[in-house]
Amino acid sequence: MDTLSIATTFFFPLLLILFLVQLRRRAAPNLPLPPGPYGWPLIGSLPLLRPLPHAALAALAKRYGPIMYLKLGTCGFAVASSPAVARAFLHTLDIPFADRPLNAAARNVGYDGQNLVFAGYGPRWKLLRKLSSIHLLGPGAISQWAPARRSEVDRLVRSILDLSLLGEPVRVQGAVMRTLANILGLAILSRRVFDSDGAESSEFKGMVLELMRLSGLANIADFIPSIKWLDVQGIERRLKSLHKKFDALMTRMLKEHAESAGKREGRQDFMDYLLANRKTSDGGVMLSDVNIKGLIVDMFVAGTDTSSLTVEWAFAELLTNPSILQRAQREMDEVIGRERRLQESDIPKLPYLQAICKEVLRKHATTPLNLPHLATEDCEIDGYYIPKGTRLLVNIWAIGRDPDVWENPLEFKPERFLSGKDANIDVKGTDFELIPFGAGRRICAGNHLGMLFVQSILGTLIHAFDWTVPDGEEVDMDESAGLVLHKLNPVAALASPRLAPSAYV
Repeated sequence: MDTLSIATTFFFPLLLILFLVQLRRRAAPNLPLPPGPYGWPLIGSLPLLRPLPHAALAALAKRYGPIMYLKLGTCGFAVASSPAVARAFLHTLDIPFADRPLNAAARNVGYDGQNLVFAGYGPRWKLLRKLSSIHLLGPGAISQWAPARRSEVDRLVRSILDLSLLGEPVRVQGAVMRTLANILGLAILSRRVFDSDGAESSEFKGMVLELMRLSGLANIADFIPSIKWLDVQGIERRLKSLHKKFDALMTRMLKEHAESAGKREGRQDFMDYLLANRKTSDGGVMLSDVNIKGLIVDMFVAGTDTSSLTVEWAFAELLTNPSILQRAQREMDEVIGRERRLQESDIPKLPYLQAICKEVLRKHATTPLNLPHLATEDCEIDGYYIPKGTRLLVNIWAIGRDPDVWENPLEFKPERFLSGKDANIDVKGTDFELIPFGAGRRICAGNHLGMLFVQSILGTLIHAFDWTVPDGEEVDMDESAGLVLHKLNPVAALASPRLAPSAYV
């Protein structure tokens, strides 16, 4: 081999590699990565996250600080565990972290990120957000669908009254989740999805429940993409099967709505508005059938699971702290009386109920690590370098239990939101001590409706019934691992009516 051939084969590629490395160094700040644990090859620090990832990361933050960097599988993650660091990521660096990485659920049932929750930040996401805000989640739409909420809460109260007369316990989370699903079903599809009439309703009910369950499972392939094809846990297979069933049902619903447009009596539902905008260009993009299907999946999953779990966690705390339950009932008796039930218009006059709801979200954030964000460019934060492609987790659970942020954080104390330094803290995404719905551009689009669900349903159940734990049973605060913070042992409680009989009619 002559000298030119040797140079061509070995020397020039080496120079190219050195040049690219040097270029990378110049492009990136001369800063260290945030501190964090060293991981193992391939699996990174995944073994450190057992048994509960949010609690394990909170413990690691005590050692490494409020901003950490670690490898989970082969993916780099930054973890924010204080209000100041959360603000830096979600406010100061809002746009660079406005994207989300795709997981197995987003790839399959979420139509490969064509839904609102996982769509890339850009014109399509803005269109989906705009339509959702105007026609389902905004103040006007929320007011329009007040009758549906009242009718379904009426059904919930009557079902609990029936159980109370039989002396049977109420499975709180399941009862509330069915109510929320039916409210959303009426607003989105003009149908009660948990009704017992017809095979299609039963099918839809089963699919929603299965989607919520699979979405909460930790899929190892989301952290080690190279082994996705193995589908070690079978999650991809189950999600693909669920996607086929859901897509067939949604396609049929889209067709039925399109054929009956303008013929059905009553107000338009959310699906009608989406179909009406399907062929309209906005910001250079058009709404597709895939976007519509993915968006409806979002509404049912996000609108039922987290709100019903918040009510369940509230019941766990109230049954453990009966004096708080009694104080809330006294407030409602003074404002509402016992001749009628709570109405949504009563909520602004019930500050202690509002404080209870905030305290539940502080101590039991239903998405403890928020939904992950994705860095679309190299960033600098607090003197550390965050590479492009880093995934961000904000440990809302850790912030809510930080003694440097909250006085006696493990104590359930709604009074903290009535006076003192925490009195003006709200959940709207501007007070980073309490961001159960996230913050910045990707704050949950349904944060206002979610709070209304929790306040109105929890308030109704507190006001309408006295609650006790069945003999021989205990209420604990044990958590289960997952994207959403489920109770390990669901709450079941006995109800007894406390209002005038005419209030239950």
